[in-house]
Amino acid sequence: MKNVSMKIKFALMAMVFCMTSVSFSYAENPPDEGMWLPMLLERLNYVDMQKMGLHLTAEELYSINHNSLKDAIVGLSNGGVNGFFCTAEVVSPQGLLFTNHHCGFGAVQEQSTTEHDYLTNGFWAMSTKEELPNEGMCASFLKRIENVTDSIIPLLSNDMKEADRSSKIREISTRIRKRAEENGTFETTVKPFYGGNEFYLFVFKTFKDVRLVGAPPSSIGKFGGDTDNWMWPRHTGDFTVLRVYSDSAGNPAKYSENNIPLKAPYHLPISLKGIKKNDFAMIWGYPGRTSRYLTSYGTEFNMNVLYPTLVKLYGKKLEVMKERMDVDNAVKIAYAANYYGISNSWKNFIGQTKMLKRNKVELKKRAIEEKFIAWYKQDSAREQQYGKVLDNLKSTYDGLAKASIPFFYSNVGGNGLDVVKMATQFTGLKSALEKKNKEAIKLAQEDARTAVKEHFKEWDLAIEKNTMIALLKMYSNDVPKEQLPSIFAVIEKDYKNDFNAFATEVYATSVFATAESANKFIEKPSLKVYKKDLGWMLKESISEVSGKYAPMYTSAQGNAGLYNRLFVAGLREMDPNLVKYPDANSTTRMTYGSVLDYYPADAIHYDFVTTLNGVMQKEDPDNEEFIVDKKLKELFKAKDYGPYGENGEMITCFLTTNDITGGNSGSPVINGDGQLIGIAFDGNWEAMSGDIMFEPDLQRTINVDIRYVLFVIDKFAGAKNLIDEMTLVK
Repeated sequence: MKNVSMKIKFALMAMVFCMTSVSFSYAENPPDEGMWLPMLLERLNYVDMQKMGLHLTAEELYSINHNSLKDAIVGLSNGGVNGFFCTAEVVSPQGLLFTNHHCGFGAVQEQSTTEHDYLTNGFWAMSTKEELPNEGMCASFLKRIENVTDSIIPLLSNDMKEADRSSKIREISTRIRKRAEENGTFETTVKPFYGGNEFYLFVFKTFKDVRLVGAPPSSIGKFGGDTDNWMWPRHTGDFTVLRVYSDSAGNPAKYSENNIPLKAPYHLPISLKGIKKNDFAMIWGYPGRTSRYLTSYGTEFNMNVLYPTLVKLYGKKLEVMKERMDVDNAVKIAYAANYYGISNSWKNFIGQTKMLKRNKVELKKRAIEEKFIAWYKQDSAREQQYGKVLDNLKSTYDGLAKASIPFFYSNVGGNGLDVVKMATQFTGLKSALEKKNKEAIKLAQEDARTAVKEHFKEWDLAIEKNTMIALLKMYSNDVPKEQLPSIFAVIEKDYKNDFNAFATEVYATSVFATAESANKFIEKPSLKVYKKDLGWMLKESISEVSGKYAPMYTSAQGNAGLYNRLFVAGLREMDPNLVKYPDANSTTRMTYGSVLDYYPADAIHYDFVTTLNGVMQKEDPDNEEFIVDKKLKELFKAKDYGPYGENGEMITCFLTTNDITGGNSGSPVINGDGQLIGIAFDGNWEAMSGDIMFEPDLQRTINVDIRYVLFVIDKFAGAKNLIDEMTLVK
């Protein structure tokens, strides 16, 4: 459930998920399945939620006229409402937020140095004066949701080309959004649902001053590391504390020393009562992407082409990074967030591949498709409308498969190389030089200086050079020769396919290889340099291949969108009694379920809670993933748990049946009385296929118990000042 590091995540989502579609659930399925729009809860879900243990009214959950629970749910982004990477929740009247440790990991890493290694040692502000600003981090609060389908669909035509349809939707959506923004008071977005058959407007108030308040050491917040990632039993204290600031009038404002903690209209009270099996649990947040309506053809493509390709590329990057990070602490700090994000995606794709096969998801999809075929064949008009949809989808995914290897190797592999990324930043300067426009050259030089400063801020020569060697070698081995960038002919001719020799010369001679050489070139730029620079030649040759295969891939994705939309429309028409919830698309959702154990395999039973005993049992001083802090061991030995323990034990994590995905990281787990009982942070290995097919017997959400969070803040860190802000319910 963890977020991929921000830059990786959004690039990946754009490439991987735009062909996905919308989810559905037959009425006989358990009510735990579903990521529901809050505005529809009263009509679709409220009665079931009451039966399961909800004690709040529908108005107390979601209201646009009064303060309600929705006002405590926050979307975290790096710049706006179209890119939430995690969820957070308000836990005090002074704008205090809880989210996951891995959601705040980048912020902690940015603040860390070898002298102040907050990643290793943790960070705690004992007053608001000590809280640290996070440049670029935003916190968005939902104000309302509005169904705008009738303002868009009637203006579209079935005869439109997909590009024209998309353009028209953008045009109409822009008008709708502008009206709702109220001269900049709100941020807005219009999102498609049900494969583009419906559209909803979301209106937010976004605050741009979010500060780091507290984070446990990685030995708590990241306990178990890659080994335990996506696994149960789990013992990770996966939380970070932030705070939202506003101007003196309570309005959003950029960072200023004059800003004040936000006076929150609603915050979640925190339960100290604990949990028991079958307790009601709901989770609110911003799930990123699911594709529950993906066909068998899309499922097969993911299993056999997409995921294995990304696993191989990401795995090689991780291998190179870890070798250097293990021997240099400064490099470890600099690359920590990047490594963590790639690692999470890498293991996620491994798990999805394995569990799609194990859970026979492709066969389940085929069964749905067979029902669909039988249904439309009962009526000639339906057959005319839907008869070619599945065949067209098959052809579409065949096309994606053919373009995928060269596309991803050029984009994830080639364009991801350090020198290529830097050279790309100098495209504007080259254009200005060609036009001989002095003013344009001056502006381009300034842009290049900024790019160089940002690019080399956290940079290691050995990692970047060795990554180039490893990925170019893999590129050469895995991609047919006729699909390789032209630079490979140069490497073969001039370097005898010695990628080490080529990379060595690139980093020795290219003006784009180091901050020093790049800045020197900026002061005296020359078109002659571009023509002979190896870094530029590498960038240009990869761009040529990327430019060839990107349109093929994008075109196939567009076709997938068209045929998926028709498929979804047909499924909804086929059975009007379907319990309809849309696929996750980074918009506000609520899911409800229960605290529950599970049986992952024959003769194996997993309890629904873990305790601090398990941390001590897993301890391994020689493995950084399982180091246990000395003070934590002392508290454990003394059983000094304060009011947060239960019968002499310290509960660390627990399981629920909630339906969540990436983006829900940091989401609040809330009991039937509207009180915070935990923070969601992961899914379980056996249901890694859940984004494509919900597995009710297996699918679980892994949550850190809120009492463990409070114990770490209070007893471990001594940050009683934070505890005093919160509303604790015994």
